[in-house]
Amino acid sequence: MLEIQDLDVCYGPVPALRGVSMVVGDGEMVALVGANGAGKTTALRTISGMLSPTAGSITFDGERIDGLPPYKVIAHGVAHLPEGRALFSDMSVMDNLRLGAWTQPSEKDFRRRVAEVMDHFPILRERSKQAAGTLSGGEQQMLGVARALMSEPKLLIVDELSLGLAPKIVAQLFQILTTINGQGTAVLMVEQFVHMALQHSNRAYVLAKGEVALEGDAKELRDRPELLAAYLGDDAEEPEPVGAR
Repeated sequence: MLEIQDLDVCYGPVPALRGVSMVVGDGEMVALVGANGAGKTTALRTISGMLSPTAGSITFDGERIDGLPPYKVIAHGVAHLPEGRALFSDMSVMDNLRLGAWTQPSEKDFRRRVAEVMDHFPILRERSKQAAGTLSGGEQQMLGVARALMSEPKLLIVDELSLGLAPKIVAQLFQILTTINGQGTAVLMVEQFVHMALQHSNRAYVLAKGEVALEGDAKELRDRPELLAAYLGDDAEEPEPVGAR
């Protein structure tokens, strides 16, 4: 479904990605892990059109999407939940969902999709008229995922699903993500909880200094912590989770 070939990305004269190649198959869940500053978020931002590569190609569902603006990438079937959620905090839950559904051609389609998404996140149904900024951290992350799903993506890109959340909420979100993937939506995730990401993924790529240093079956990589530690260093250790917010 997604094929990245020899991708280079720079911030001015500074290279951030060098010769990166990755594949996400139809219906796969793939983890992209690496130490801080390895280029993970840069890779996701380039896929979704927020950054333009200086070399290489990104093909999605048989069509080149590298260099396209984000709204055209979304129209192709790629949705991106960025790190930090980027919600419109003064707007209601329902209005945030509506902004994620601009690809839906009619009000009937919007209402259908809202019902489907809220089946994954029943609490959002209760909070539909509440301002997004007044939700708890876990509920805001749920809204971020729900908003991304409103466009009915073929590929969901998720950057740091667990950031700043309590372990119980993280486990719940990963279970929902697994359910969404089981229903046919491919997932590419960047995640600080490396071992949890590998547990839920089919395959994984390890970035080191802007290059793919390692790739393979996720569960096999999880069972070789000494190999991960060689590339991740201190980031191979699971971070201490933050209390519920």
